Amino acid sequence: MTDLIIDWYLANKRDLPWRDTTNPYYIWLSEIILQQTRVVQGLDYYLRFVSKYPTIVDLANAEEDEVLRLWQGLGYYSRARNIHATAKFVRDNYEGIFPSTYEEVLALKGIGPYTAAAICSFAYRLPYPAVDGNVFRVISRLFAVEEPIDTSSGKKIFTAYAEEMMDVKHPDLFNQAMMEFGAMQCTPQSPACQVCPLLDKCRAYELNLVKLLPIKSNKTKVRPRYLHFFDFGDKEYVYLQKRGVTDIWRGLYQLPLIESENEELSLDKFKNTFSIDEDIINISNVANYKHVLSHQTLHCSFYKVDSLPAADLSEFTRILLSELDEYPLPRVMEKYFEKR
Repeated sequence: MTDLIIDWYLANKRDLPWRDTTNPYYIWLSEIILQQTRVVQGLDYYLRFVSKYPTIVDLANAEEDEVLRLWQGLGYYSRARNIHATAKFVRDNYEGIFPSTYEEVLALKGIGPYTAAAICSFAYRLPYPAVDGNVFRVISRLFAVEEPIDTSSGKKIFTAYAEEMMDVKHPDLFNQAMMEFGAMQCTPQSPACQVCPLLDKCRAYELNLVKLLPIKSNKTKVRPRYLHFFDFGDKEYVYLQKRGVTDIWRGLYQLPLIESENEELSLDKFKNTFSIDEDIINISNVANYKHVLSHQTLHCSFYKVDSLPAADLSEFTRILLSELDEYPLPRVMEKYFEKR
């Protein structure tokens, strides 16, 4: 089976820049960028990062706001903070040279078993199976594994299958082939079974289980949040605040915010939050966006506030709109300013 998958890969693989290098820094960047991200979207970000920060020391020496700004629009901003922290760690503890053992790589911030295995196999040809979502799917169908992939016992079973299949002489080629096969051939929906080179070896196809595999035991509960953002600015200026460290979008900038328990905005809460005594307030809802995260659905409402000189905006930063590009923003905030 392994030879068939590798042959398929060599004939069908996509031409991607991180496949043409053994530089562990570039491979690490690509792996972090592609987490929770489609290749077509991640490619541009990868090219921007390696252009702006050609070495890990260049990345380490950058300001965090600059790194977050370059990451803007990609989401899951903890990844950007992790690569910056890891770059500084490698600079300070490894003299700017990316570590070369699985244990050292795994110990780096933001790196789990899959990412460590991918880096070590692609950069150093170490025989560690990189078992991502695509590989889970391929193995679950090939061997009709009904153990849930999101359990510790399931992960051990899938890793054991991957180790058994691995071409130890060419672990880099094997891991790339398995991931690409899952991404392009053995897809989540409507896999191309009739033209699959492994059709006669696939237990799931034989047992009519293809649509049911792989299995997950639990789904993450998604909770709604209602965020009301207020634009007190004019044609030249806008007021922003930097988010704290204990919630989503840590370290990014946003308009002044009130969060409520439902989609209704309390006028009294608005007046109390911004220390407003006036009874007549010129405020209008100008935009609404739903922003879906892995564990939260954000209902974001934007309001334009005019003729309100008595508002207390002392805790916010007044900046020129012409300088807005210097501030890293959540994607939903970026969408608002694109149409402001």
